[in-house]
Amino acid sequence: MAPAAMGTASGERGLRSLVWQKLKLSVFDDCRKEEEWKIIILDDFTTKLLSSCGKMTDLLAEGITAVENVYKNREPVPHMKAIYFITPTKKSVDGLINDFVSKSSSKYKAAYVYFTDICPDSLFNKVKSSCSWAIRRCKEINVSFFPYESQVFTLDVPDAFFCCYSPTVEKANGKDAIMEAMAEQIVTLCATLDENPGVRYKSKPLDNASKLAGLVENKLEKYYKIDEKSQIKGKTHSQLLIIDRGFDPVSTVLHELTFQAMAYDLLPIENDTYKYKTDGPSGKEREAILEEEDELWVKIRHKHIADVLEEIPKLLKEVSSKRKATEGKLSLSNLAQLMKKMPHFRKQITKQVVHLHIAEDCMSKFKSSIEKLCKTEQDLALGTDAEGQKVKDSMRVLLPVLLNKNHDSYDKIRAILLYIFSTNGTTQENLDKLIQNVQIESDSDMIKNWKYLGVPVVVSSASQQRRQSRKDRSSEETFQLSRWTPVIKDVMEDAIENKLDSKEWAYCSQCPAAWNGSGAVSARQKSKTSYLDDRKSGSKLIVFVIGGITYSEMRSAYEVSQAYKSCEVIIGSTHILTPRRLLDDVKTLNKPKDTVCIKDEEKH
Repeated sequence: MAPAAMGTASGERGLRSLVWQKLKLSVFDDCRKEEEWKIIILDDFTTKLLSSCGKMTDLLAEGITAVENVYKNREPVPHMKAIYFITPTKKSVDGLINDFVSKSSSKYKAAYVYFTDICPDSLFNKVKSSCSWAIRRCKEINVSFFPYESQVFTLDVPDAFFCCYSPTVEKANGKDAIMEAMAEQIVTLCATLDENPGVRYKSKPLDNASKLAGLVENKLEKYYKIDEKSQIKGKTHSQLLIIDRGFDPVSTVLHELTFQAMAYDLLPIENDTYKYKTDGPSGKEREAILEEEDELWVKIRHKHIADVLEEIPKLLKEVSSKRKATEGKLSLSNLAQLMKKMPHFRKQITKQVVHLHIAEDCMSKFKSSIEKLCKTEQDLALGTDAEGQKVKDSMRVLLPVLLNKNHDSYDKIRAILLYIFSTNGTTQENLDKLIQNVQIESDSDMIKNWKYLGVPVVVSSASQQRRQSRKDRSSEETFQLSRWTPVIKDVMEDAIENKLDSKEWAYCSQCPAAWNGSGAVSARQKSKTSYLDDRKSGSKLIVFVIGGITYSEMRSAYEVSQAYKSCEVIIGSTHILTPRRLLDDVKTLNKPKDTVCIKDEEKH
């Protein structure tokens, strides 16, 4: 994210700009000499990290002329100095050492080495004994997470889902190793935010959250024992909540109708890139990246599709009315003509056209089959219909979806899962019938394997089926097909208002003084504080979900931050989910995984 684009309220103190500022300070400013150009050498992890928060133009501004990969064979440039920004792993360290085998054959004039996080002694000693003569700096800078959006981060370890929830991994040590790696990454997030939060975890139904919380607490304690100012840093006014994915299965499979969540669910968006054709099906294929520098995207991504469809044409009308170049109905083909005639405002209109394409794509899918599904899904998820009447027979609500030939097997499986979640499990006999009727035998593990996430799937008929009690949001304005609120939103609000049950949400550390996340008292006493000053003095709530977060859960972090001005909510996970991807992952949980799933086994 270019520093110039960081002036918006969401970006100004956002994670992406924070990470860029930290890299600028700890790496580029640290080894800067005026008028001296350098080369930067990255590994796969740091390449991804840098591109998540900076652009090539930012690197040029820092005096970087070229970006190279530490694993690849490179041409020597002996008159230039090189910055090595790498992970402390055997593979990356070997790449560094190979560049400085001897003084006469070294690839660069000198090396400035920056590790993303703690370098094990064995590797550090290896570097020292091999090429210390070439190294001018060697530092650990503690950034090993990815800032995905201004309030969202990921660890980029999708394999963690399998490692943490597959019964086949329990016996191996893969799970312990990935837990260690995740804890280290989470600590670097806290360090970047300059927070030493009180760590809490959801105690049931699995023990992953308590394990990870214990590791994070220990590593935080070590990290903050003595910080750079040689002072022990006590706990700050922030909380870190760690939760297992099974805590809210409903939000992972519902069809969402807010713009970002809907687009990622229904359209083939890969790596945040949307492909579309201008001038109809035979037109030229174009690509658009959905990112925070696009202010329109930030403005509309959390809005309901109905509002988006109203808003974009309004914006386009404003632009085109200035030019009076379109007559009659505003359509994509008219706009294409307009852009040809008026290249000088092409850029202004392009973004709006892209989002109109996305919205229309979503709507055509919605109209063809999703609309009917949504009513059923909402009724099952909430246990009440749009009028607030209790759903008496969930099976009767489900059957029309299963009999409808327009729905693919994924949609039917999502509906069956919502039925099972809504009744807190079903009988074996019932489940077998459902699987046979819908002819999804080959995909039945997408349903059965939820038990490994601690979600009841099969229960004996005698068991007491009880719904999770939820906040009453009946007074909030919602669209009929978007009545469900992710459970995480309740949790965020309760955490800020200090209403979380301490048995259910256990503390890892000594229970801190009553945590008043609202910060309301101090904020009220200052007379003229701006929104940002408020934020600075306010607290942070960091929520981490093991095994993926959904786009609707990401949206909740922004909504809650908006509502409680003095507490910023930051949400993160191992990776970001779409319903289809999650079902594919759930399906494989009971299969043996050939590869050891760990971010980087060499490190441990």
